[in-house]
Parts: sequence; C-alpha cells; structure tokens
Amino acid sequence: MNTVEIIRKKRDGNVLTSDEIKFLVSNYTKKKIPDYQFSAFLMSGFINGLNKSETAALTEAMLYSGKIIDLSFIKGEKIDKHSTGGVGDKTSIVLAPIVASAGVSVPMISGRGLGHTGGTLDKLESIPGFNTNLNLKEYKSVIKKCGAVLIGQTDQIAPADKLIYSLRDVTATVESIPFITASIMSKKLAEGIDGLVLDVKTGSGAFMKNLKDSENLAISLINTAKAFNKKVIAFITDMNQPLGNNIGNWLEIFESIKVLKGEVKGDVYELSVSLAGAMIYLGKKSSSLNEGIIIAKEQISNGKAFDKFIQIVSLQGGDLKYIYNPEKYPLAKFIEEVKSTESGYLYEIDNFSLGMAALELGAGRKTKEDNIDYKAGIVFKFKIGNYIKKGDVIAELHSSSKIKLNQVKKDFLKIIKLKPNIVKIPKLIKKIIL
Repeated sequence: MNTVEIIRKKRDGNVLTSDEIKFLVSNYTKKKIPDYQFSAFLMSGFINGLNKSETAALTEAMLYSGKIIDLSFIKGEKIDKHSTGGVGDKTSIVLAPIVASAGVSVPMISGRGLGHTGGTLDKLESIPGFNTNLNLKEYKSVIKKCGAVLIGQTDQIAPADKLIYSLRDVTATVESIPFITASIMSKKLAEGIDGLVLDVKTGSGAFMKNLKDSENLAISLINTAKAFNKKVIAFITDMNQPLGNNIGNWLEIFESIKVLKGEVKGDVYELSVSLAGAMIYLGKKSSSLNEGIIIAKEQISNGKAFDKFIQIVSLQGGDLKYIYNPEKYPLAKFIEEVKSTESGYLYEIDNFSLGMAALELGAGRKTKEDNIDYKAGIVFKFKIGNYIKKGDVIAELHSSSKIKLNQVKKDFLKIIKLKPNIVKIPKLIKKIIL
C-alpha cells in the first residue's frame, strides 16, 4: 500500500477500506509513517468525515495496537461507564462501588483532567497513597478481590490512541466525532468489558455544546460498541451547570463520600444511581433498567456501596483515615466567599468559565507538566432555578495561592445570570438511547 495514495483517496472524499486504515495506524505507531503524513490523513478525515465502517476500522486498528486485557477468569459480566467529561462530574467515584457491591465487575480505565473538565484519576489521587498506576497483574488482582478497579491508561493499552491524540491536539482535529469515538472505544474495549454505559454530556460545560451534536456522538459510540458485539446504553445528560456542588479534586471526593453514605441526595446521587442501574441491568443482575436503579439505591441505603468504596481504596493503597473522616483532610490555605450583589432567580451559568475558574485556582493543569493542588476548587452553593438574595454566599473559592484566588474572585459574578421571574429547572437526563 502507498501512504500518499491513501491520503489522496480520503482527501477526495472516498471511503477507505479496513486494510487501508489498519495500514496507516500500524505504520504510524511503528514510526514508519511520519507525523506530517498522518496529520494529512487526520485533516482529510476531519473535513470529509468517516462513515460507520471506517470508524469501526479505525477503532479496531487502535485497539489492536496494544494488549486487550483478558478478564475471562472473572465470572459474570464486566461492565464499565464512560463520561465525555464535565464540571464536577464525579459519578465514576460513586457508581463503581455501587455496581461492584451489586455483583457486577467494573474494570475502569479512567483519564486525567482535560481543559475545563476534571479527571477521575486526579480526584482519586487526592486520597493520600491511592495508586492509579497499577500494572496489568495488579489490575487483575484488585478486580478479582473486590469487583472494581480504577486505573489510568498504561503503555500497553491502545498505544496508538496516545500518539494519535497528541497529534490531533496540535493539528486542530480534536472535535471530530469519528476520531473521538475511536479514541474512547479503543481504550474501553481494551479493558476486557462485556458492556458499556455512556454518559454523553451536553451544554455549556460539555465538549458537545448542543443536543444534536451530543446525540450524534452517542449514536456513533453505540454503533461502534455494537460493531464489536458489546452491550451498550447511552444517556444524554445536562452539563449547563456543575454536577453536584463541589468542583475540584478532594472537594469532589468529599462530596462523593457523602453521596455513598446516603447523606446527600441531589443531582450527583440521581445521575449516579441511574448510570449504576444501567450497568447493573447490562450486568444481568436486574431484569430491567428501572429495577437496576432500585438495586443501586438499595446499595447506598444498606451501606454496602460505601463498604465497597473502602475496600477499593484500601486495595489501591489509599489512606482510609480520610475516607472514614473526610472532614479531617487539610483545607486549602485560602478560602474566600463570593456574595451576590443582587437578588433574583439563577437562570444561567457559564459552566465552561466555572470549570476554568477551578483550573485557575489550581484544581487543573494548563500544561501537562503542571502540578495539581488537590485542595483547590470551588464549592458552588446554588442550582439553576434557585432564588438568590443579595448578600447570599454563591460560592466558596479554595486555593493555596492568594494571587490566583483574587484573580478568580474579581470576575466570578460574571459567571452567573439572575432574573426576577421564576426559572424552569433543567432536566438532568435529557435522553436515554438503548
């Protein structure tokens, strides 16, 4: 095969064969195709798109660039969840122990924060000692012992994805639904799963801002999962405001603990038990989605979900003292309140800017080399539809840097909009695609 001819074929809007796509990915991974040629393929694919068969072929090529974990020694179904990311999205931390405590194995390979969105790995690593860098032998050992494991992508899992993502990042080809699909699914399929629940975010704090784009991504992910004979359910969920009240790594673990102990029952609880219910259903531990949700709620109310979280943290090296007593975790050096200067109903949140504010406070990275301040973040007190009085505390800002805190505080009120009329509360789950 000839690399230039394949690029030309895609440039001219033609459909590539599975073998042509595998040739490109395999040889790029082996460094036989240079960056500039693979960049040309990415741009031609970005502009002309990839159809369903091309997307499946790209996923397969990236999947088989590394190891596929064999979990056949574990009885029963292995089910994971993937979220497209958002502000305050901590559902993985809540649902993994719920689902595992219900008897469904959860092999979870998660990511780090990206731009304005937080990452599950960073949140877990705010627990002193928690190890997300397990090798495959340790990964298998933990899931066999407790039914769930949460680690990061290893060099053995879909190495082509790491290379291609880095190139997409610098060639303005990130926002392509086929490329996003192949990136997500190559990693998820490599986990050794039998089924997958998708949480595709939509709104100002999501990568997909409008509902139609979110639905198109969900359908692309579903089609690809089915091409590999995997069971799949997709949820389209709201990201026009933060999920929960806490934004930032330890702050989100703290809120997750409260949810798992049954002390908080807001949107994090509702979405977590819905996604967990779908996983329980795909894992054949319930006869319907609704029954799965009922079981998920029971695992919280009977204490089994929190007990499972304790077991996961212990097996992955985390300090349990802060799980049993999260209020003893050291606070950020500086904590300041932001108060409203007017009264009215909260009707709009610039959720992207809210996520960026948390990043500025130290809760995220601007570059790969940046260190995260695990204590930094925002406690946001209100939800869309709530009435705010002049002088009410809208948010607490947490940071180890007074300079960063003052910078964020100066413009923080621009993030929200109030109006005098009653505001309709947005629907959390917009759509479920079975």
